[in-house]
Amino acid sequence: MFGGSGFYSFLDDVEEMVLHTPFGPPSAPVTIGQIGDRRVAFLPRHGRDHQFAPHTIPTKANVWAMRLLGVNTLIGPCAAGSLDATIAPGHFVVLDQLVDRTRGRPDTYYDRGDAHHVAFADPYCTALAPLAVDAGRAVGVHTHERGTVVVVNGPRFSTRAESRWYRAQGWHVVNMTQYPEAYLARELGIHYTGIALVTDYDTGVDDDPSVQPVTQAQVFEFFEANVHHIRALLMHLVPRLPDEPAGCQCADAIGPLHHYST
Repeated sequence: MFGGSGFYSFLDDVEEMVLHTPFGPPSAPVTIGQIGDRRVAFLPRHGRDHQFAPHTIPTKANVWAMRLLGVNTLIGPCAAGSLDATIAPGHFVVLDQLVDRTRGRPDTYYDRGDAHHVAFADPYCTALAPLAVDAGRAVGVHTHERGTVVVVNGPRFSTRAESRWYRAQGWHVVNMTQYPEAYLARELGIHYTGIALVTDYDTGVDDDPSVQPVTQAQVFEFFEANVHHIRALLMHLVPRLPDEPAGCQCADAIGPLHHYST
């Protein structure tokens, strides 16, 4: 699994692995621990000291590192701003759709070798999503069972006009890291679920002038105060994950990757 802003470590009794990939080193050494009978690999996507801004995260290396470890299921918790007044800070959103508004990010493993076009109509694993929803509700957090995330490039936050446009499209939350992470997992046939912890209302709420635009300090402070909810969700969810999720098309996406060694 990956950790987002304010979520830099997970389990205490862990083995640390320094991995090398064809795309350079991942954001940090991967820590491997145990939850029940299941081994869990954890990697903070921003690095342990949050040294990688969203647009500089070595996402290709991060996802490939999980592949090297034999990971077949990835959970991607992330911080997000709400674009919907009914989705409040502190809520979880189990994402089901994604809109990419990033630019210039390395976002495919098929940039050489055989051409391969990957189906991405449903960006998140439909087999894992109900389990994530159940886990969120089991730990007592208001959890939305679906939502569209618009992924912006960062590192800046949205203008009021941009945020107003995102809301007008019916998108639910805004984030800076779900793309290309979710897509690269799909290229490798990995089952991926994105779980957004809502930290703010982006540029505010149109009918409530008292809600101020988001700041970095606000996001970090809110996520740190609520990261125990993410941990509780993961501790509930991980033992209930199937060994091989079924009923989705995630694993069907992988194509010929013989041009990269493992």
